[in-house]
Amino acid sequence: MTPGAAVPAGGERWGAFTIDRPSRFVVAWASGRRDRALAQTLVRTTRERTAGRVGIAWVSDGWTPYGEVIEEVYRDPLPAVGLPWEVLLPTPGVTLTQVVKHRQGRRLERVEVRATLGEQAAQPHTVQVERQNGVLRDRLACLTRKTHAFAKVPENWDACLSLALFEHNWVLPHVALRVPLDAPAGDRRYAQRTPAMALGLSDRAWSLADLLTHPVYHGK
Repeated sequence: MTPGAAVPAGGERWGAFTIDRPSRFVVAWASGRRDRALAQTLVRTTRERTAGRVGIAWVSDGWTPYGEVIEEVYRDPLPAVGLPWEVLLPTPGVTLTQVVKHRQGRRLERVEVRATLGEQAAQPHTVQVERQNGVLRDRLACLTRKTHAFAKVPENWDACLSLALFEHNWVLPHVALRVPLDAPAGDRRYAQRTPAMALGLSDRAWSLADLLTHPVYHGK
């Protein structure tokens, strides 16, 4: 979870996002109060954007709604003829591993890795998400704890976070995604890639000018 600054009209605001580990691409994000509705929006949007992908391994912190909502959203109807009701079965291959931090006051005592749904993930820690949380706090003043630069309306908070995540996905090359060049040129030995390039969604790093001038098509 990515905590946001207080919003006078609506109270505390939180952001949550899902990230694809191999590509570092942020798949979906949601914002609002830290309640079950936030988890529902995030998980449903993630499933819609990864439709057809087999074997979704979720890794999260110990927040209880994640387990409940993932189990609820990842269900598929069983083909049944003549029944007056719909039978829903758990989607095969979906797992959830949660990393639960146990604290005594502000002191971290131990970290528990819990297989909440299915088998435990091979890499059960949330380091990529926590790293991205830190990057967002560094770049966005409205996410800084106890800040005077809070967003005064939720729309501004959402716009700041949306732009930062677009920049992460499409504009900024990620050092973990670079690949060696077949023919190094001078000091240039690696090809830099953004998360969108690593996922095959783009063949180049975008600029903010690309964002502002890219045509948007509506309708069919």
